[in-house]
Amino acid sequence: MKMNNSIKAITLLLVLAATIGVLFIPTKVYAAADGDTQIAAETNDKDVTIAKSFAAAIVVAVVAGAGAVSMGLAICKASDGAARQPEIAGKIQTLMMLGLVFVETAIIYALIVAIFIVFIL
Repeated sequence: MKMNNSIKAITLLLVLAATIGVLFIPTKVYAAADGDTQIAAETNDKDVTIAKSFAAAIVVAVVAGAGAVSMGLAICKASDGAARQPEIAGKIQTLMMLGLVFVETAIIYALIVAIFIVFIL
């Protein structure tokens, strides 16, 4: 049951990110000679920089939020396990720290991708 809620939350975040991306498509409205309005897409360096900044912010925000939630759950479960079986608390702590390192590594990779988006692409 909880998996369905997390899938819904991820889908909602992706739809929100796509909507924000569409809203920032630069367009300019021109008035034609016959009175009709025409929309012409026009991009410049400032618009591209703004779009890159929003993309990088969304990448870091989503991954850091998911990482924070997963770290909180891991710490919660590890402390519950250590409270139930204090004799293996050391092993539980070691495994928890290893898991936290992997989660933090994923967050750092997302930060590197965001830096690539802003400065290289």
